[in-house]
Amino acid sequence: MATVRQEDRIEGVRAAAQVVARALRELGRAVRPGLSTAELDRIAEALIRDHGGRPAFKGYRGFPASVCPSVNEEVVHGIPGPRALEEGDIIGIDVGVELHGWYGDAARTFAVGAISEEASRLMRVTEEALERGLAQARVGNRVGDISHAVQSHVERHGFSVVRDLVGHGIGREMHEEPSVPNYGPAGKGPRLVAGQVLAIEPMVNAGGYAVVTRPDGWTVATKDGRLSAHFEHTVAVGTDGPEILSALPDEL
Repeated sequence: MATVRQEDRIEGVRAAAQVVARALRELGRAVRPGLSTAELDRIAEALIRDHGGRPAFKGYRGFPASVCPSVNEEVVHGIPGPRALEEGDIIGIDVGVELHGWYGDAARTFAVGAISEEASRLMRVTEEALERGLAQARVGNRVGDISHAVQSHVERHGFSVVRDLVGHGIGREMHEEPSVPNYGPAGKGPRLVAGQVLAIEPMVNAGGYAVVTRPDGWTVATKDGRLSAHFEHTVAVGTDGPEILSALPDEL
């Protein structure tokens, strides 16, 4: 069963998710050719700690860093290091924060300088798919309504959704029930109730949906080597519709 949060408890998740949002904004401003993914990790960790939070990914199941930067064909779970970004790259950055016992989680994909038309379209469609998934996070809908909204939009534009990785509930733990796939039929799965908090995160590939995990044990990449994009928000299922907790006020 999904964990149900009352509004006062949702505020705890919101506070953590707002730190995530600030980190992503700062990272987006920093992204440029020549910058290393390790420097992005340093920027994020400093901001998170300055706001009283803890990088939720650091040490999680042994993960060695604060954020997950995934470049080009890398889907998710990239490990920061000396790799320097290059003009034309795209980079998905996933950020998690624990603040006062509550968790927030979000991701965005950024362009590094001028990018290809395909990369630009992939990013746009993935972000649109997230918006359509978020719109289904309403009382009375089912998880499958989110899944179907994401998948149908992505495939309409000739891309594919990753099937080996899914979104999730979030709250006192980083990963809670229910799982939120990015594919599947509408009207199926657990029914959404007021107070649930979900992390909805389309991972979309330019080519096929198959992925592989690299020898580092973390980095997931497209099997065919084509580009991938990742966008994610933490959202509360409210009585008046979805409430995005990981967007800053001026982004809503």
